[in-house]
Amino acid sequence: MPVIIDIEASGFGKGSYPIEIGYYMPGGSTFCTLIRPEPGWVHWDTSAEAVHGIAREHLVSHGKSALDVCRVLNRDLVGQRVYCDAWSHDYVWLSVMYDAVGLVPSFALGDIRELLSECEKSQWHEVRSLVELRLALKRHRASGDARTLFETLLEARQLCAGELIV
Repeated sequence: MPVIIDIEASGFGKGSYPIEIGYYMPGGSTFCTLIRPEPGWVHWDTSAEAVHGIAREHLVSHGKSALDVCRVLNRDLVGQRVYCDAWSHDYVWLSVMYDAVGLVPSFALGDIRELLSECEKSQWHEVRSLVELRLALKRHRASGDARTLFETLLEARQLCAGELIV
């Protein structure tokens, strides 16, 4: 099973940037941190805030610097291929963060769809709904979303292999 990563952002489109990043590892360990906006990161979408529930002021006072976040990610994920469910957005947001501090990721980012068999693709939405009900996470946050994706992948694989009955 792979490492799954998720990124929450200030919104979508031009000018958006990462505000929280989290991952879930096969052994169950997690990492999650808020990211303090860099100078020039001013885009803010209140509808995105309504989904993730993180106020910009909270990022300013409690977020870690992009440099510190990039260093932690590079240390923890070096040489790995990590997977996300919104590759086109997450790739851009990672690039925005790494470019802001002049670093390059030590890991590769892949789309979780690359890992799915046809059976797993056909079961994905139903399995994810069941996982979300079982986990009953109260907040829409990066590490919780990464865990949900991880467990959905695991259970979809088990279901398609005949090891799990839904």
